[in-house]
Amino acid sequence: MAERLSSSTSLSCIGACFLRSASKRAMIRSALPLFATRRLSSLRAVAASLRPSPLDPVHTRLFQDAGGRSLSSSPGSAAAARSAASDPVQLRSAREEIRELLKTTFCHPILVRLGWHDSGTYDKNIEEWPQRGGANGSLRYDIELKHGANAGLVNALELLRPIKDKYSGVTYADLFQLASATAVEEAGGPKIPMKYGRVDVIGPEQCPEEGKLPSAGPSSPADHLREVFYRMGFNDKEIVALSGAHTLGRSRPERSGWGKSETKYTKDGPGAPGGQSWTVQWLKFDNSYFKDIKEQKDEDLLVLPTDAILFDDPSFKIYSEKYAQDQDSFFKDYAEAHSKLSNLGAKFDPPEGISIDDDGKGSIPEPFEAAKYSSGKRELSEAMKQKIKREYEAVGGSPDKPLKSNYFLNIMIVVALLAFLTSLLGN
Repeated sequence: MAERLSSSTSLSCIGACFLRSASKRAMIRSALPLFATRRLSSLRAVAASLRPSPLDPVHTRLFQDAGGRSLSSSPGSAAAARSAASDPVQLRSAREEIRELLKTTFCHPILVRLGWHDSGTYDKNIEEWPQRGGANGSLRYDIELKHGANAGLVNALELLRPIKDKYSGVTYADLFQLASATAVEEAGGPKIPMKYGRVDVIGPEQCPEEGKLPSAGPSSPADHLREVFYRMGFNDKEIVALSGAHTLGRSRPERSGWGKSETKYTKDGPGAPGGQSWTVQWLKFDNSYFKDIKEQKDEDLLVLPTDAILFDDPSFKIYSEKYAQDQDSFFKDYAEAHSKLSNLGAKFDPPEGISIDDDGKGSIPEPFEAAKYSSGKRELSEAMKQKIKREYEAVGGSPDKPLKSNYFLNIMIVVALLAFLTSLLGN
């Protein structure tokens, strides 16, 4: 803000100097038609935007490790902005590495859970960020990892740590949601319509209080599910659809207090053996969860009170019966609910988010190419590119519809003319 004020003020001072004498005013009146008001206004904005702010996230990025310890060597930088929009190129690369990780570690269930638990603390009744909770990367801190509902999720962070270290241009909030959506898709589930650019919280003091996530055995399962999910803005259909993600994974009694130590479906893995699964093929995302919960014929399959209620509650039962019969409907509704969950409470930079889908279905911002905006060849930082792009598009330019004249060449001409007039009048 101070940068912009300084730039605008300097231009005003030049104008004030021009008007100190009648002869100078006459000369200025003859010169002013050369500069339209709109052009000067645009010049001020661009001049301000081209000067990087000392608090620009690109220059003062700070990352936190899973234990909540700062990885920055500058303790005084705590007041600076610590995160910006994730880099789309790094997001795509991180996604590929997550896919490879899934092939070798079979960690689909815990990665889905990680994304869910980071975003599932959202409270729609609180407007302020990050007090409202949600997908903001707070789950990387010890204080939140130690919440009872998050038992075992430190293992998920350890799996993702090498990827985060390699792709520091990806925020934790984005990485958690990217891993969750990718795990569903790689397990055979639906394509999740995702956007990225989530901003991370900057310290453990911004973590939500414990008790925001659903529990497995409440005294009134239906009321409990509605209390938790309605607080986040979901309806009964979305509650049932999201519950279907239990088609993946196992419950381990040493972590949750629920389930058997092992069954015929889990004793040999894959991955670490043990636990009790909800489905026979617990690494395959399909609608078998609803079929198995409905039948309850296999004692080696887990049925929690919050599972059984999906066929006992009249409203929940409508959707549970539908999904047990129609996997396509389940996939469609699940993808929409998962996407909504992943965005809860998040603050996006840019506000509209960014897409990394490359299948032609998503809205993918065209990569910035400096040559399309000016004749310069120097590579700029991502933040600077976005600033220049916004200024360019503000006056009608775009990669698909370039301005008829070179925008920045025009600016340089205006600046040169101003300098010439200043020198002339000074003499």
